[in-house]
Amino acid sequence: MKAFILAAGLGTRLGSLTENKPKALVKVQGTEMLALTIQRLKSQGFTELIVNVHHYGQMVIDFLKKNDNFGVHIHISDERGQLLDTGGALLKARDYLMGEEPVLIHNVDVISEIDFKELLVRHTNDNALATLCVRNRNSDRTLIFDKHMELKGWTNKKSKEFKWASQPLTDYTAYAFSGIYVISPGFIHKIKLTGKFSIIDAWLSMAGQHKIKGYIDQSKHWFDLGTPDKIRQAELYLKNQPM
Repeated sequence: MKAFILAAGLGTRLGSLTENKPKALVKVQGTEMLALTIQRLKSQGFTELIVNVHHYGQMVIDFLKKNDNFGVHIHISDERGQLLDTGGALLKARDYLMGEEPVLIHNVDVISEIDFKELLVRHTNDNALATLCVRNRNSDRTLIFDKHMELKGWTNKKSKEFKWASQPLTDYTAYAFSGIYVISPGFIHKIKLTGKFSIIDAWLSMAGQHKIKGYIDQSKHWFDLGTPDKIRQAELYLKNQPM
């Protein structure tokens, strides 16, 4: 199985923790975020990974080499010339993402208890172009789904901004994105945007004509590692109950 770890972000919300290192190498309970993500993917059967790099990119490359790629095959998608955001990153890595099987996309700064095999089975059974992991949690920005859990829009509660895939809905459910999703082999070919762009805009551009599904993650714990405070929250949990 193949997965793409999005590890190129600047990590600006982490402040001094990323002054001299990339976000992917910030430690959580003594282990680098990237190592935690790779180990979890490996434990669930993933043998081929793509990792994108930008901020202190060579440090990430050297870290992987030092650890013998953690015993899996790893491709580097090099964005040191330009950070391409969550959507442009997929186009940059398209040669590695091509194939006949679905690919899991995983942000480096999240920890979850999601069963990836179950997620892949659901994605395949739904015949979806993409399946997005979401949770019922507090978030200013949420994805909008209809009663069939098909993506229809996005909203920012603070700014009251809405983006719709087609016609606005009055009856919908909103969930927060978990930073993990699956794409089918044909997904990359259907991206019409170019350069630097958010993957959310790509989803919305496809959702009017293609099935972009939501997968509600009901596992007990999920952590965003985007700020020092959130890292501390995750560490308190991991200290007593390793995931």
